[in-house]
Amino acid sequence: MKEIVTFFFGLGFVINASLFVPQALRILKTKSAKNVSLITFSGFNLIQFDGVLYGYYQNDWILMYGNLISFITCGTVTLLAIYYRNR
Repeated sequence: MKEIVTFFFGLGFVINASLFVPQALRILKTKSAKNVSLITFSGFNLIQFDGVLYGYYQNDWILMYGNLISFITCGTVTLLAIYYRNR
């Protein structure tokens, strides 16, 4: 049972990370980040980075890598939003 829970815990991180991809694609397609909240995405990035550090110090590699892939995809949205807002 523990392995099943672990599998779905890791899968949840993959799903979470993939939820940021459509937002990044939308920004790239429209070349606009007009309706993207930088405060919200920056907050997500801080929480995910904290999760990466927590996972590292707890030797919880699923937590660390899961938050890392979410941090990367969410960070991509954040950087694209900053870029297209300042163009």
